[in-house]
Amino acid sequence: MGFYSRFILPRLTDLSMRDKAAAERRSVLVPKATGSVLEVGIGSGLNLPFYSSAVTRLRGVDPSAELLSMARRKIPHVPFPVELVCESAERLSVDSGSIDTVVTTWVLCGIPNPVAALSEMRRVLKPEGRFLFVEHGSASDAGVQAWQRRLNPFWKKIAGGCNLDRRIEDLIRAAGFRITHLENMYLKGPRPMTYTYEGAASP
Repeated sequence: MGFYSRFILPRLTDLSMRDKAAAERRSVLVPKATGSVLEVGIGSGLNLPFYSSAVTRLRGVDPSAELLSMARRKIPHVPFPVELVCESAERLSVDSGSIDTVVTTWVLCGIPNPVAALSEMRRVLKPEGRFLFVEHGSASDAGVQAWQRRLNPFWKKIAGGCNLDRRIEDLIRAAGFRITHLENMYLKGPRPMTYTYEGAASP
């Protein structure tokens, strides 16, 4: 892992995810989580303040030790047990059928094998569990899609493997989930980077 990936990128990621539009979407999605929660791609822990008292415990996984170190500083302010684990989303060390809610926020864009990761999330959910997500990806407008395809090779290099043009709902369905709610919108900012998929799915 190079200097940029280890020291610069985690701080840029944390900074970019602190904007007002992202915080607003977190405030809508994250409080819906209940029971035993798995947050995939917990990063620097920006979702932690938005979880409600309906959460009994939270396991947060992320491949970046640097981002997890940032998240660890926020744990003392959280009123439920939090466990942070540095691991890949494609192979989760979580028992099958043990999780009530899986949460991802702006994560599926950067996972090397998103369908494998989503299949793991589906595996660990209880039959009545829920997958809550807010992600960015391929836009509905052809013109924006064209710009996403043009920018993607360059964007991936500077943004730690983040892809602008993934069709998030197709990936979720490909992993066997049934989408129960989905909203699409542009957040404030450049349209190729801000087309958003927000919703819920069941295993």
